[in-house]
Amino acid sequence: MFSGLSALVVEGVTGGFGVIRVTARTREGPVPCPVCGTPTGRVHGFHHRTVADVPVDGRRVVVLARLRRLVCPALGCSRQTFREQVPGIVERYQRRTTRLADQLGSVVKELSGRAGARLSRVLACCVSRSTALRVLMRQSVPPPRVPRVLGVDDFALKRRHRYATVLIDAETGERIDVLPDRTIQTLVVWLREHPGIEYVCRDGSGSYGEAIRQALPEAVQVSDRWHLWSNLCGKVLAEVRSHAACWATAVNPARPGGVREQTTRERWQQVHALLGQDVGLLECARRLDVALNTVKRYARMKEPTGERRAPRYKPTLVDPYRDHLRRRRAEDPAVPVTHLLREIKELGYTGSANLLVRYITQGRAEGDKPVTTPQRFARLLLTRPENLRDKDIALLRELTEACPEMAELARLTGEFAQLLAPAEGNDTRLTHWITSVRSVDLPHLHSFTNGLELDRAAVDAGLTLPFHNGRTEGVNTRTKKVMRQMHGRAGFPLLRHRILLQ
Repeated sequence: MFSGLSALVVEGVTGGFGVIRVTARTREGPVPCPVCGTPTGRVHGFHHRTVADVPVDGRRVVVLARLRRLVCPALGCSRQTFREQVPGIVERYQRRTTRLADQLGSVVKELSGRAGARLSRVLACCVSRSTALRVLMRQSVPPPRVPRVLGVDDFALKRRHRYATVLIDAETGERIDVLPDRTIQTLVVWLREHPGIEYVCRDGSGSYGEAIRQALPEAVQVSDRWHLWSNLCGKVLAEVRSHAACWATAVNPARPGGVREQTTRERWQQVHALLGQDVGLLECARRLDVALNTVKRYARMKEPTGERRAPRYKPTLVDPYRDHLRRRRAEDPAVPVTHLLREIKELGYTGSANLLVRYITQGRAEGDKPVTTPQRFARLLLTRPENLRDKDIALLRELTEACPEMAELARLTGEFAQLLAPAEGNDTRLTHWITSVRSVDLPHLHSFTNGLELDRAAVDAGLTLPFHNGRTEGVNTRTKKVMRQMHGRAGFPLLRHRILLQ
């Protein structure tokens, strides 16, 4: 039970009021002087220390230890007397044993101040929130070392206002350092103080790329493949939306456009009619009673978008009788709702007349939903073919056949996905892919290729080397958890300390 106190001689154990008191003393024998190292066993006096130990049976353990004050026999030693210490149990200025301090250190490392103090009360080793923070800050972090492959990424201290930079070993995930901002100057200073880095993994940040070029011109910059794929996903969705007028009517070409599409077309015509009369953007916004940014968006459109969104209707009791309602209204558009209600009740309808009126008013009797939404179409294009269901494969084939540009988009997306498996020669295949993209009419993909060319060396390294920034993103995810625990009450030094201890 008290194996951790084996360095002491336990003389008695008493319990009461939720506390176990252990009376102990140090062993007889010579102890080296802390200054000159001369062993001595000559006792000058005794001194009593009270330290806390790990709880037993949910009760606090207090050790009342009697220590010796010894006399140094060496002539000329600066310490005539000294108090003996017991490493691991009774050390200078400590009120807890080492194992209890390690236990509290593990708690506060995960929970920090207030939460750590609350849990310590449950563990019968109660500390205050200030003591919990002192225990946390007393834990030493490993000195920063120079990794071969460095991962660099930023995270928000206050979103859209202040950011910091985390540096890790991209091969092992070990935290290296945390910088208080994400400016070029700060990163340049750190990199110059830690030479020897061969590879640096980063996202598409231009400031990080410039800092690495200034401080480590010989280092190879590696663009993260996940960010490349994420950027492509955004461009694919934009392309799908811009061609919605083609593929949205793949199943029912005669389906009229919805209210949103008609409103978009009318507003586009109004804006361009005013612009054709040399009316300024601000005056257009005033005349049409819309926001200035809305006018700018329509002004940039060469033609109105045909994006069509599927109505999000909930299933109702009228759905089974939709074909009957459609047929009757096609035969007689002026048929009264009361007649329709009587007819479908004879067929088994159990709902109310009000429900039928809303169903017809919403246009659900005649109108067809679009075959899918732009988001779902983009997801079908960006999913591995082997992971698609049979009905999804059939739908994707039907949509791409309805629009030649979408067929080209599907082909180019699949080819780029194959480049994300790092291998030699991917840089050459990327050049061919960029050439293919520029030969088709997909303007959003053109802007994606322009971004690749601006950072081509890092992109080539990302597609040919096995290094990536995935571990850095994982560190950022755990950092968000730490920041939520702190609720913005603590400053950057505490946050940095906790990140490096993770």
